Amino acid sequence: MADIVDTSKFYPGMKLKWQDGLWEVVDCQHHMKGRGGAVLKCKLRNLDTGSISENSFVSGNDKFERIVFDEKPAQYSYKDGDHYVFMDMESYEEVYLTKEALGPALNYLTDNLEVSLDMYEGKVMGITLPNSVVLKIVDTQPNFKGDTAAGGGKPATMETGLVITVPMFVMNGESVVVDTRTGEYVERVKK
Repeated sequence: MADIVDTSKFYPGMKLKWQDGLWEVVDCQHHMKGRGGAVLKCKLRNLDTGSISENSFVSGNDKFERIVFDEKPAQYSYKDGDHYVFMDMESYEEVYLTKEALGPALNYLTDNLEVSLDMYEGKVMGITLPNSVVLKIVDTQPNFKGDTAAGGGKPATMETGLVITVPMFVMNGESVVVDTRTGEYVERVKK
């Protein structure tokens, strides 16, 4: 039996069937109109092509079939040309995925990272990351006199190319915990 949801139940990361394809909700925001109902402005990513579509839906009116993937444990191994190779932890087979299938998860891939393969009708549609990962800072500005720990942050480029905001006291070469759901700094890794 299909799990039918309306747009009022959308959340980032939800997968659904729409326009004869499988899509992931990337972002959605409610906008209230003066006298009418709310409109939901959504960014959806096609799981086959990686393309992004921005659409507006009347909140609560449109119905969609929510997709629930079967998950298989896997480990990221290496990049091979245009493909990213994962090892299925149950069968030890190699699974090749494109950057389109991985989408924003590419920003968090490090050697030997354990993930879940998202399976739908026997086909790998993408991966589910752990809620947080440890990444090494490769480029950030040094501290300077007058910086305060509570006074905001500075941009830092991670080993994967992801740029996040970190506290002023964090330096090049240090490792930090990053939330994969929000892309935000969590804490510095203690040595």
